[in-house]
Amino acid sequence: MPLVYCHSRHQTVRRLTRVVQVGNVGVGGLNPIRLQSMTTSDTEDVAATLAQCIKLAEAGCEIIRITAPNKAAAVALKSIHQQFRAAGFPQPLVADIHFLPQAAMEAVEHVEKVRVNPGNYADKKKFAVLEYTDAAYAEELERLHEAFSPLVLRAKTLGRSLRIGTNHGSLSDRIMNRFGDTPNGMVESALEFIRIAESHGYKDMILSMKASNPKVMIEAYRLAAARMAELKMDYPLHLGVTEAGEGEDARIKSAIGIGSLLADGLGDTIRVSLTEDPWYEIPVCRELVARADKLIQNGKTNSVKLKDDPADPFSYARRIADSISLSEKYRAGATELPRVIVRSVAGLHNWQDAVKEVLDAHNQQREARVEGLLVQLTSSEQIPALQSLRKALGQAVPALFVETALSLDASLFKGEGSKLVIVRTYKANQSSELKSDSEICNKNGAILAADLDIESTKSLASELSKIAAGEIIVCVSRPSNGLHAIGTHREIVRLLTEAKVQAPLWIRATEANATVLDHGFQSRLLEASILAGSLIVDGYGDLISCETPDSTVKSLTLGYDVLQGARARQTKTEYVACPSCGRTLFDIQSTTLKIKARTGHLKSVTIAVMGCIVNGPGEMADADFGYVGGAPGKINLYVGKTPVKFNIPQEEAVERLVDLIKEKGKWVEV
Repeated sequence: MPLVYCHSRHQTVRRLTRVVQVGNVGVGGLNPIRLQSMTTSDTEDVAATLAQCIKLAEAGCEIIRITAPNKAAAVALKSIHQQFRAAGFPQPLVADIHFLPQAAMEAVEHVEKVRVNPGNYADKKKFAVLEYTDAAYAEELERLHEAFSPLVLRAKTLGRSLRIGTNHGSLSDRIMNRFGDTPNGMVESALEFIRIAESHGYKDMILSMKASNPKVMIEAYRLAAARMAELKMDYPLHLGVTEAGEGEDARIKSAIGIGSLLADGLGDTIRVSLTEDPWYEIPVCRELVARADKLIQNGKTNSVKLKDDPADPFSYARRIADSISLSEKYRAGATELPRVIVRSVAGLHNWQDAVKEVLDAHNQQREARVEGLLVQLTSSEQIPALQSLRKALGQAVPALFVETALSLDASLFKGEGSKLVIVRTYKANQSSELKSDSEICNKNGAILAADLDIESTKSLASELSKIAAGEIIVCVSRPSNGLHAIGTHREIVRLLTEAKVQAPLWIRATEANATVLDHGFQSRLLEASILAGSLIVDGYGDLISCETPDSTVKSLTLGYDVLQGARARQTKTEYVACPSCGRTLFDIQSTTLKIKARTGHLKSVTIAVMGCIVNGPGEMADADFGYVGGAPGKINLYVGKTPVKFNIPQEEAVERLVDLIKEKGKWVEV
């Protein structure tokens, strides 16, 4: 039987789990999706950590995590907890443990929950290449059983809960050598610890499968849910993209990872990890949960059961799609990078301004080009303006996407310049119109983009299959009744696959496709990231457009940033930056900004900025360079996950990183 990770990939039906009590806060079951964050102060500085806990509680954080990297920090938790309660705050506190069982045994005495990392609890990461025989592996598990059991038994006695928090960047050598640096390895790492806990009759556990790569993170959580279902386990899930960074990029990555899983019905508590002060994480969490709540309610009132779409949810593969020519240099399809389409704010009424929008966007975003400009044609009187715009754009924009309900007469195609893509909406009974429009477009050297819903796709599948490869694009600008926008796309892909239609898919992040939308840009950013990011991670999508009313530059930047966040296309420096905590050995926020200022012009370089070595080397597996705290005031520099420069004074480290990038031939001048 195939693994099943969720009730529906078309509607949000929340996965039902056991309830795990974290102090006075219930997680899982029918409880609300809980909001979490983590302090960034030195835990041994009780006053500073207490102040951060209070500020987080006042911001709406429901569960507050504090690092305990050593026994002294774990001892400090007692005073922090006592003073936090004395100040009148009921939120449970969580100790974050890496490496040291003795710190965990101290922390469990003082706080409501302890998080352990199965990759380094009682293990030291050596990146050793070992072959574990079955007997040697069994010995390792027995050693682990002895190390972890005391914490389980004490948590059981005290009524504490545990989080088994797997990190992609810190899997044990034992797991790495048997299962690899994979989602499967992440899940098996957690299962080792779950089995030990269950052997003592203990089940008050929550699981997490965090990674800095949203694609890996999504696959790992899906696999964890599927394996638990297979093993008759029902533990709640804590969702998060680790080392997401700061600013819009971090919010995009988090929305892709967390939002995708929430839409699938997974997730009982979340954290958005930002390299910013932790209270800024809570509003983003709240927005993501608001969308999930609305989708859950819709799933309750509009129950629909559909066949699964063709994507393998546990392994990425790009959907096969025909190659289509947008210009001499640009094509769209499965063998090409996903193309970014931008809706013109100025439109045909001000076509000169529309040209200026594009040129300004190209000047501001050197690597992020407008690969298709979308305009609306509402009257035949606008055709001269369309012709002027098309000619003026010339080679600056490969294709001009014209959304229109007008009849397609010859005058529409006259002129020269950018290639025309005619965008038209079709209903289920418009087979003859689809056939006629495709013939007219083909005759005039244009492409037809058919905007479909599920019913029209079903009815028009036969006609769609007759249109020659390279002549049609399929897009979805609105969800079908009862389904969310992601599920609508998935069902349409399934119908196209059954009809053997391999037309490229254009993902349109429109207002109609939104779940919850306000007038702020962050809301639109989250909506576009969840929709387009989810589908790109599924392997769907050959063109995308983030159709915000704000500005062409913002829409263009958002489109490329979503593709980069989903690891589908890189057009600027990629940063993997931890959110800071009490383990951090330097000011992560200011340092990250300094590194960005020096390296932000590098197009195809990935740089990891890590406060300490807990997850650093592992999360840098797909980074080109790493800047990692090695000791107070000292920085180690990495190439990939290999340290190459040690104990560099912090004040010199950014320039030494630049020197290293130059040494490896990755530097370009501004």
